[in-house]
Amino acid sequence: MKKLILTFCLVLLTALTQAQEKPTYNASKFGIRSDGVTMNTRSIQYAIDWIAEQGGGTLRFWVGRYLTGSIHLKSNVTIELVEGAVLVGSTNPFDYDRLNATNDHALIMAEGVENIRLIGYYNSGGVIDGQGRELGNNCTDLVHKGILDDRLRNDRVAEGFRPRLLIFRECKNVEVDNVTFRNAANWVTMYDQCENVTVNNVRIQSTAFWNNDGIDIVDCNGFVLTNSYVNASDDAICLKSHSAKKLCKNIEVRNCTARSSASGIKFGTMGAGGFKDVRIVNNTVYDTYRSAVTIQSVDGGICENILVDSLYATNVGNAIYLNVGARRDKPSSMDGITIRNLYCEVAATKPDTGYEYEGPVEDLPRNISPCGIIGLKDSKIRNVTLENIEVVFPGGGDLHYAHVGLDELDKVPEMPKAYPEFSQHMELPAWGFFIRHVDGLTMKNISLKALKKDYRTAIVMDDVNNHNISELTVMEPDGEAKDDIFERK
Repeated sequence: MKKLILTFCLVLLTALTQAQEKPTYNASKFGIRSDGVTMNTRSIQYAIDWIAEQGGGTLRFWVGRYLTGSIHLKSNVTIELVEGAVLVGSTNPFDYDRLNATNDHALIMAEGVENIRLIGYYNSGGVIDGQGRELGNNCTDLVHKGILDDRLRNDRVAEGFRPRLLIFRECKNVEVDNVTFRNAANWVTMYDQCENVTVNNVRIQSTAFWNNDGIDIVDCNGFVLTNSYVNASDDAICLKSHSAKKLCKNIEVRNCTARSSASGIKFGTMGAGGFKDVRIVNNTVYDTYRSAVTIQSVDGGICENILVDSLYATNVGNAIYLNVGARRDKPSSMDGITIRNLYCEVAATKPDTGYEYEGPVEDLPRNISPCGIIGLKDSKIRNVTLENIEVVFPGGGDLHYAHVGLDELDKVPEMPKAYPEFSQHMELPAWGFFIRHVDGLTMKNISLKALKKDYRTAIVMDDVNNHNISELTVMEPDGEAKDDIFERK
């Protein structure tokens, strides 16, 4: 009797579960064409709206190329791309809508909705292709024709005129899984003031135009990015805070690989509210023009309780850059940064040479920059822990090349209003770490290796209080006897 009751309960539970499952609708049901030439914007949007009105479900795209302008996801709707399905963005800038809140525009959009999914089905799933080079060039052409009004800096139209591939704004319960994003005309994917977001197994290949940030996480609360690959011509994985009333918090980035002609993993540049409770764990960065990891607080926000653990970086312009600036009237702060289990090889030459859009040759002349931990006199970086760090530098610093001596540290500019990059301070008198305006520093089991003799000191500290350095190994070939650390109070 008990077995019969148990069996009946299981059958009933299965039936109830199946009844609650949302139905799946093929795109062809709504007259959506996969020929690559039919403009499907209105038919795709009708399908999304209709499915939402039925209480939710999945819109499935089978193999083919689906040309479209902006489409807006609605609550409880899933877009599913079967392997071989490609959503192709229009190359006409006027086929893209703008968000109500920010006036940004994109191919796939959602604003103020919940329970939305964009997923790939079967093996590698589907592709979203923005045709970014053609789209960006068409935007520029409209400026040349006098239809759009823009200053065309470096003969490229400003970001506000170029659509992104994906923008989700103020959305809750978001899932993006097993999808490839290609060729954006602007930032590729942007999640702005969203809650409870999971992004897993996405592949971003976007070096077709300028400002191609791969993944921008903006003022989100509860965001998990895992098992993903990003190759972008601008910052690969970037946390931002656009609102002084918001924080980018409760963020985890794990098991990802990044390549960039800017920075690999970056906090900022915009940090109006700030960053709190962030974990960056077990990631890889390679062939990256700027820093493997850069954490910046320069726009009046906070930066607190940040962990970077198990980062492997090769052929990058810089390993670590922490910076506090003062680009706005409100002071910025940084407190509680831990970086551990990091291995990095800094390049002797330009790390992104040969990629479609390389980073600019700038801030020269200077020798290869060291890692930087650089605060301000009135806004010191506080409580930094570096543990189990190994960085290999090319060495070879030239004494006669933009030389700044240890008795000339005042020549190193403070630059609180500058756009923050590791190279902004020009020539630095250290080849391993330059540390300035810091209160509370622990460095344990640090290995610094220069492949060639360098005239500079390995570690230079300027106005650093409450520090503890232990188990430091400095290796430099043919180096004359000199101290590993120079400190100026």
